[in-house]
Amino acid sequence: MEHNLIFLAIGLLLIGSVFLSRFTSKIGIPTLVVFLVIGISLDTSNLISSTVHNYELVQTISIFALIMIMFSGGLDTEVKLMKPIVKPGLSLSTVGVVITAFIIGIVVHLMLGLDLMLSLLLGSIISSTDAAAVFSIFKTQNMKIKNNLDSMLELESGTNDPMAYILVISFIELITVPNLAISTLVIHFIQSLVLGVIFGFVLGKFFAKILAKIHLAVDGLYPVLLLSTAILSFSVSEFVGGNGFLAVYLAALIIGNSNIKNKESQMSFFEGFAWLMQVALFILLGVFTTPSELFSVFIPAVFISILIIFVARPIAVLISLAPFNVDVNSKAFVSWAGIKGAVPIVFAFYPLVYQIPGANLMFNIVLVTTCISVLLQGSTLKFMAKRFNLLED
Repeated sequence: MEHNLIFLAIGLLLIGSVFLSRFTSKIGIPTLVVFLVIGISLDTSNLISSTVHNYELVQTISIFALIMIMFSGGLDTEVKLMKPIVKPGLSLSTVGVVITAFIIGIVVHLMLGLDLMLSLLLGSIISSTDAAAVFSIFKTQNMKIKNNLDSMLELESGTNDPMAYILVISFIELITVPNLAISTLVIHFIQSLVLGVIFGFVLGKFFAKILAKIHLAVDGLYPVLLLSTAILSFSVSEFVGGNGFLAVYLAALIIGNSNIKNKESQMSFFEGFAWLMQVALFILLGVFTTPSELFSVFIPAVFISILIIFVARPIAVLISLAPFNVDVNSKAFVSWAGIKGAVPIVFAFYPLVYQIPGANLMFNIVLVTTCISVLLQGSTLKFMAKRFNLLED
């Protein structure tokens, strides 16, 4: 009888996600936040929390969900729209992430007294914007921003996770291995990016050719083949020391802009599947936390949110876009659109897996900070676009 209740709950959650998306899109809040709250409430009632308190298991599930979300985002990205904004977009996703991480880390260390390395680790975890949140808001609200800024933000959010990931792993290594040489970290950094790009490009081209020429007896197997492509792009790149997230996004970008069989149906499949992964991910992340712990970090989390939204992100945007011809209003909007989401929360699992001191505190701070970002910035994104006269009619 218990399995029937589980299936009933899953069915209600899925159908609820579909209908909630229509309501929440009107006010600019991603439906996923609702499921995060649902997850937290499930933890409170002790329904399923005892089955998920395994850091590595939850991390593995979360990484799989992120692979699907990033792959879907890459498939849906049109390269021809990205060409004019590639340089500023990549500047935001690399230089911008590093600047954001260090500003947060240094200020948190000075103002809140947290150890410097832990502060920099915290800054790295919450330095990137979230592709799922950005894609969700632009799609559900049918927002088209002038100066191709929506494409720039989508490119940034799709490519800044690898940089944040490298920073997170680097600071974890510095904390767990205090005598680690900086030169070793630099080598790992370069290796991760280069191999991620190489394998993402090679695997993207390889699978694009297969998906264009292969003839399968059952049309329903084409999405399965594409699904395996996403998983292999990540795992192969990680196996050789590359950045799997970067490889996944790049491979998807190449495949999505190639002429593959049943392209429209496969794109639709992945769009729905990525949505399902987002729902599952946010519920899981909500289940993993405890409301009382969130309340205990609320004040420092609010401080860090203010620091990110009004200090770190604007400075990072100004410096990252300084070499490019971007007007003040556009910079202001890009700054406000630095929405956090599932990615920082998933990265917050890494300190837990590596048993870093204060990891639980960081996880709860990141969760509250993410909710504040999505609720505040997500719900006002369309308003800010109008305010800066950037919304296309």
